[in-house]
Amino acid sequence: MSTAPALTAEQSSSRIHELTVVDVRTPGEYASGHLPGAHNIPLDRLQQALPALRTASARGDLLVVCASGARSATACAVLAEHGITAATLEGGTAAWTERGHDLHRPAGARTAWAMERQVRLTAGSLVLLGLIAGRRRPAARLISAGIAGGLVFSALTDTCGMARVLAKLPHNRPRPAALDATLAALAG
Repeated sequence: MSTAPALTAEQSSSRIHELTVVDVRTPGEYASGHLPGAHNIPLDRLQQALPALRTASARGDLLVVCASGARSATACAVLAEHGITAATLEGGTAAWTERGHDLHRPAGARTAWAMERQVRLTAGSLVLLGLIAGRRRPAARLISAGIAGGLVFSALTDTCGMARVLAKLPHNRPRPAALDATLAALAG
């Protein structure tokens, strides 16, 4: 797997008007704040968006964005496999805001917690549940052990199965009309 070129927040900011920005976070994360002009295509919908992204890349450079840079690097690798060149925002929206750049928030948009926060809440709740239930039924402690093992595996592989599962929850899913409009705008 080739490494996608990375742009810093400063490089991205100076070129934002000429880049097509694609945010691969969940719709809830996107609604909580995104780069100016960014189009939301959740990572798990990237395959569906390939034709529109190919068209957009023919018009100019693509910048793929997520919270930290991990999901956008994955997205860039998928795009590269399909002959679409894209750069990733080094450090993601976290680096963007740390450098003092503003995020846009749609008026009246529903906002969900960032995926990392959702994972921490879910993992912590399951560990606590396993420990509490384990006082009456010792086998329930296996829930806590399973979550701990999953977190270790997640750290070692830089993947997160729990985030993939949580991304399928309704508040993290794009509305079909919103995704269709985004794809039409990119193909446009």
